[in-house]
Amino acid sequence: MRVFVSGAAGRVGTGAVAAFLKAGFSVTGFDVRPSGRAAAGYTDHVGELENPADVARAIVDTDIVIHLGAVMSWAPTDQARMQRANVEGTRVLLDAASQAGVRRFVFASSGEVYPETAPEILPITEDHPLKPNSFYGLTKLLGENLVRFHQRMGAMETVILRFAHTQDAEELLDEESVFSGPRFFLRPRIRATETIGNRDLAERLRRNDPGVPAHVLARNKDSRPYMMHITDTRDIVAGLTLAAEHPDAAGATFNLGATEPVEFGWLLERMSAITGYPVVPIDFPGPGVRYRTSNSRIRTRLGFEPQWTVERMLGEAAAARKARVMG
Repeated sequence: MRVFVSGAAGRVGTGAVAAFLKAGFSVTGFDVRPSGRAAAGYTDHVGELENPADVARAIVDTDIVIHLGAVMSWAPTDQARMQRANVEGTRVLLDAASQAGVRRFVFASSGEVYPETAPEILPITEDHPLKPNSFYGLTKLLGENLVRFHQRMGAMETVILRFAHTQDAEELLDEESVFSGPRFFLRPRIRATETIGNRDLAERLRRNDPGVPAHVLARNKDSRPYMMHITDTRDIVAGLTLAAEHPDAAGATFNLGATEPVEFGWLLERMSAITGYPVVPIDFPGPGVRYRTSNSRIRTRLGFEPQWTVERMLGEAAAARKARVMG
């Protein structure tokens, strides 16, 4: 059986390819850049999702598609690129998969379709209203609608997975990580805030710089620490493998992520104990990020059980940070 993985050179794609190869599948990887993988049973294709010719060459003899490839950005200048890759690319891949006789198409969506950062109801279930407030979230919702259209109109089974925030464990304490740096470290947060043009907030952050490397504890206008789900890449990959083959996944939509959210006050205290950096609390305007998303449906229906708690991830992060410092 052959699995096609778009976004094969990315964080989740790399893990997914490895998992399917280990399970005995033949795998075709597809990305805009080479994956660098050389393994028995693996074929690498470089191309663009929105290019029908690129996709058609790669998807021959495919049984299952895992569609991870996408552009994620909150910069207005990237909107056209997201439209091409996330919407038109998904349409092209769906059409090619249908024409090639693919049995099942698994689509990686996002909690941005709700969005999780502005919940109307808690916990957030798959029945929560879909009102994305980012262009990235909008492209994911449009992608979901294309997937549902194919489910209604053809014989191909489809599965939609709404990913929680995903990280490799070793990234948690890495100031250079595009995810953890601006989220948990003060100076990377300042740089990221300046990049998106929010100079007033960047200046507020800079005024609180203690003059040494520091963590930033993000709190809302009421001084309540942010709270969100952080999911290890390996758990996301485990959910993908279930969605690829489980008979009860066909036609369904699932939240895929950690069972429990983590509050940043608790997390930053433990990060600080590892790094030795002080924690600088900053109250941000508005209600901030505080949500709880239910993964009950995928746990009950498919038997998904996350294995990588934040505590376990932090243990790996501490070891990785020590290796970076010593190396």
